[in-house]
Amino acid sequence: MESLSSSLKKKATEQHYRAEVMIAGEQLRLRLHDGKLIKDRRFHLRTYPNCFVAKELTDWLVEHKDAPDRETAIRLMQKLMDHYIIHHVCDEHSDYKDAKLLYRFRKDDGTFPLSKDVKVFLRGQSLYEKLVSVEESILKVREENSVKYQRTFLGSEMIDWLIQEGEVGNRQEAVELGRALLEHGIIQHVSNRHHFFDSDILYHFWINFRRRRRLTELLNENSARALSESPDSPFCLRKLNPEPGNTSFLSVQTNKEIKVVSAVRRSSITSLSGNSNTYFSAPPTLVFPPVPECNPKSVLKRPVTTEELLSPGAPYVKKTLTIVGDAVGWGFVVRGGRPCHIQAVDPGGPAAAAGMKVCQFVFSVNGVYVLHLDYQTISSLIMTGPRTLVMEVMEAIE
Repeated sequence: MESLSSSLKKKATEQHYRAEVMIAGEQLRLRLHDGKLIKDRRFHLRTYPNCFVAKELTDWLVEHKDAPDRETAIRLMQKLMDHYIIHHVCDEHSDYKDAKLLYRFRKDDGTFPLSKDVKVFLRGQSLYEKLVSVEESILKVREENSVKYQRTFLGSEMIDWLIQEGEVGNRQEAVELGRALLEHGIIQHVSNRHHFFDSDILYHFWINFRRRRRLTELLNENSARALSESPDSPFCLRKLNPEPGNTSFLSVQTNKEIKVVSAVRRSSITSLSGNSNTYFSAPPTLVFPPVPECNPKSVLKRPVTTEELLSPGAPYVKKTLTIVGDAVGWGFVVRGGRPCHIQAVDPGGPAAAAGMKVCQFVFSVNGVYVLHLDYQTISSLIMTGPRTLVMEVMEAIE
């Protein structure tokens, strides 16, 4: 049976560390939204949505004992910048400065890089949350060679579950998914000796996605040990109703409501098999995204009113789209209001496959007429609705 090579172990450890950085960064982002440090700010007569002042955040990190001093706080935030978690709002500074400069989490402006590594991470997180949320989970405490391991499962047991839940089409696809998760440091053979197989070999989730991270853990990059046995964190994402009155981005909620762009999607198992370039080419790494504008602009060439859309003889055609969502979304972003429009579409996502395009106007969501609603309300209808989304859109006739 195939044993893990030292190069594969090293790769999995590196990917595991990247995943820990992403989780720690996300937990920090949620706390900062909760504490109102992230908000819309004006500078030189311009409004920058969902950003924070670096100096204020440094103060906050030291005050809340997330960093022992300002120097450490700066190093921690620089680590998040290095992994493309945060950036200067206009990308004029490549390093984190303890000054009155505005920075923003990339998840809050849609520039977070959806690389192959990130998509495998999101798939692993989705499976983990699904497994720990059921009563009769296959994840159990098991013992091997007199050592107890948390969140363990047998390889064949996981494959049976993936097929049963419709996550994969057959056992071969399940093995390919398991191997991708192992190579990205999400699951691991309990003694780190074997790759993933359809057998009775014991594996466990190396990452405890719900554990509350300490930011200072990010400085231990050379340590392969994860503090995975700590209690679950309250910072686990749940899709809930958005906060009314927000002016910028879509809302989700943990303990309280926050703002976040919901433009990511779970990849298909075909992409994970290695036969597709849906993510990005090898070697796996986080790809630096295109330089964004300071504030995302509407894709519409000009404003369009509801009356214009509905007027007799208007140059618009109505289309019905049926979109089957992934575990983390449908692959598009809605913006504007009365009427709302499609601002962005993931080229490899479910929405694009169903025929969705940018600049289409949202007419109805699951049978509910929405031309008079703002995008926060429409986003709530989508996120709290069924996985299969039926949307009517209006598209300009060329």
